[in-house]
Amino acid sequence: MTQAIEQKTGASIFTGTFSSFSVNDMKAAKEFYGNVLGIDATGMEEGLRLSLDGTSPVFVYPKADHQPAKFTVLNFNVDDIEGAVKELKSRGVKFESYDGEIKTDDNNIFRGAERRHGPNIAWFKDPAGNFLSLIETGGGQG
Repeated sequence: MTQAIEQKTGASIFTGTFSSFSVNDMKAAKEFYGNVLGIDATGMEEGLRLSLDGTSPVFVYPKADHQPAKFTVLNFNVDDIEGAVKELKSRGVKFESYDGEIKTDDNNIFRGAERRHGPNIAWFKDPAGNFLSLIETGGGQG
């Protein structure tokens, strides 16, 4: 097994990556991602391109029989999760609350960093019911 791991397979044929997911209402998606979240949301014939500085684009496409995933489809890195949650709540974003292993506090934040159980995370949904999250990557008071 070690020998197989050490063998190189040659140069990659891939030139990059991007993520995609579906929504059931492109107008609502463009409003939410572009105006509520403040992301560069460019309408295209095939869907919506979300662009953030320094990252690969995300493609959002329409699907009439869309069913939201039961997992997080898009994570946003933030330096200060407290400030980011507060700002998005002021824009009308509703955050999820959980009990149990991923119990969230009164601010809807899972305090993983304080428990040495992953980062601090806050989950919310887009208008199509897709799960999104804020993940604190540093600089915050957590």
